[in-house]
Amino acid sequence: MCKGLSSLPASCLERAMELKERLRSILLKSHWNKSCSKMGQNKPTLEECLGWKQSFEKLLSSKYGLCAFTAFLVSEFSEENISFYFACEDYRNTKSPAKLSAKAQKIYDEFIGFDAPREINIDHETRDITRANIQEPSTDAFDPAQHKIYMLMAKDCYPRFLRSQAYGDLVCQAKPSATATKKP
Repeated sequence: MCKGLSSLPASCLERAMELKERLRSILLKSHWNKSCSKMGQNKPTLEECLGWKQSFEKLLSSKYGLCAFTAFLVSEFSEENISFYFACEDYRNTKSPAKLSAKAQKIYDEFIGFDAPREINIDHETRDITRANIQEPSTDAFDPAQHKIYMLMAKDCYPRFLRSQAYGDLVCQAKPSATATKKP
């Protein structure tokens, strides 16, 4: 009954290989995975979890919030957005002008270029602007693309995260902070 993998169309096999490679890179290379696992049994307080609803920036500025949001994006196969955002932040903070060109090309090849392994969803105009910007790299070369991805996450991914079972579970499992439980 089963004819094996050879009976599948080549496009299906190629897609399966792409997904396998993507999952491998997420699990092996993701610094969020490592930093989140280092947190061990420490969990965010209830106040911190509820604070993430105040703003997307507040979520990103929390180490627990960032880990939870990244895990959510991984579960939705869209972690390239947060990876790109922080790759741009790292790029912007590069002190050595000599390193800008190599870093810019690496980010472009990984997230923006044709057939990029972790391609982000930006419009053609922004892609062209970014391609032109990295020809003579400056610390703001990726600003237009980074802004588009930030807005995509803030308007789409962030609200879905707040409605997700994962976020709901975090809130339910979180304990009030010691200062919140003490009444004056």
